[in-house]
Amino acid sequence: MKRTLEDGSLSDSSLFEDITVDPVVRGFIRDWDAMEDLLNHVLYTGLGWEMGNEGQILFTDPLATPKAFREQLVQLMFETFNISGFYASEQAVLSLYAVGRISGCTVDIGHGKIVVIDFIDWFNSKLYIAPVIEGAVQHIASRRFEIGGVDLTKLLAQELGKSNPTVNLNILDVERLKDQYSCCAEDELAYEKIQRSCQREQHTLPDGQVITIGRERYMVGEALFQPSILGLEAHGIVEQLVRSISTVSSENHRQLLENTVLCGGTASMAGVEVGTVGGGSWDIPF
Repeated sequence: MKRTLEDGSLSDSSLFEDITVDPVVRGFIRDWDAMEDLLNHVLYTGLGWEMGNEGQILFTDPLATPKAFREQLVQLMFETFNISGFYASEQAVLSLYAVGRISGCTVDIGHGKIVVIDFIDWFNSKLYIAPVIEGAVQHIASRRFEIGGVDLTKLLAQELGKSNPTVNLNILDVERLKDQYSCCAEDELAYEKIQRSCQREQHTLPDGQVITIGRERYMVGEALFQPSILGLEAHGIVEQLVRSISTVSSENHRQLLENTVLCGGTASMAGVEVGTVGGGSWDIPF
């Protein structure tokens, strides 16, 4: 984001350096001034709204959003942006609606960024598991974890640094490598086999440096199933999914399992669906 002058105009880049600001941290707004600047750009430049002719807006909330956060957001939207209507819904519910379901269990693996479409939706460095029955999130059974795409990017950067000590990597390069190469093994046995022997590939970075990548690509995906790889004492996705569904009434177990939906940027990683839904050992009574 650019520094702005008191009259609201953008500063000249030759006089002021650019600064990096993260308005949203771990799914919640931490810098309201920066968020206001971002929303101003998104609404009036990105979506083409006109001053005095603002429309309605749909926000999606991360799991367990504090009431005070939503109240401040509503106040900002009506008083600063003069919107004509506001509706906030939980991400898990909208994710199910998007695939034509009103009941199911969503596994939302945040990618560490803000996604802006005709509604505004932020997945930021989080992993959520939320059972939804007839359009209502079962909060007592929901789970929220400090694992997300940003953590996996840092892990990949660390591992590539060990295997390619002479290559200078920046975070954007690592992000692209993660998107292109990262994947999940079919199961734990397959992962152990890959760790013993894995073919390496060469990749040329935009600046001409050549990097090799092999078992690191599988380690990134496996961290979702074995958080100990990230140094965390927590259960992986499959175990957390089982624990979450087991908390609700047994008459809903089959429906939730059969309608498990993966969403979020990191969920698009190759093999995540097989490892989560197809590779699980379910110990849930039906």
